Amino acid sequence: MLDATVKTRATVKTRSTAKTLEVPVLGAGADKTVKLEGGAFAARFNEPLVHQSVRAEQAARRRGTAATKTRGMVSGGGAKPWRQKGTGRARAGSSRSPIWTGGGTVFGPQPRSYTFKVNRKEQRAALRGALSLHAQRGSIAVLDAAAFAAPKTSQAADLLDDWGSSARLAPTLVVLAPEERDAALSFRNLARVAVLTPENVGVADVVGAASLVFSQTALDALTARAAEETKA
Repeated sequence: MLDATVKTRATVKTRSTAKTLEVPVLGAGADKTVKLEGGAFAARFNEPLVHQSVRAEQAARRRGTAATKTRGMVSGGGAKPWRQKGTGRARAGSSRSPIWTGGGTVFGPQPRSYTFKVNRKEQRAALRGALSLHAQRGSIAVLDAAAFAAPKTSQAADLLDDWGSSARLAPTLVVLAPEERDAALSFRNLARVAVLTPENVGVADVVGAASLVFSQTALDALTARAAEETKA
């Protein structure tokens, strides 16, 4: 009886996962769908690995230019403020001491790099996990970028609205190929919509988006990039 229950649950899980691999095509009616490749959109979501990849990407974006002046960098302070003995005050050698107002800073931030390494296979696995999570939630759609003969924001807004409030959630990440410029110009003016090329999409971008929209060209490029390690 227990074996039958386990098999039934496994069957239901497999069917639900296979169902989510069919995503709608915006602007083409409710019947037209595109099938996602299981190698990139049916992977296991490894939360620690995704967290590590997101931290690495965000750390790499930090400029690391914060700086403070030490006592050796602050101008002035060359002369001894008063003689060593006989004044009744504590001895002092410089007016730029860290305990003085206007003095240097002790252990303050200095320019540095915040980057740390995450292996390429780990990055790809984290990307597959993040994409698969969206596939399971049904928050992925495909659009026909060729439908944009010229930049038109209202057309882009209508496509997202037609997707439906139950599926489309903000913020939305739109991934388009570099040559699909008219579509990119149409989407980039929408509130809470980010437009990126497949080469620039990171794990942090996918995790931070509530909905994903791909052109067919961008979907193929990102799928090949995410599933690269699985084919090796």
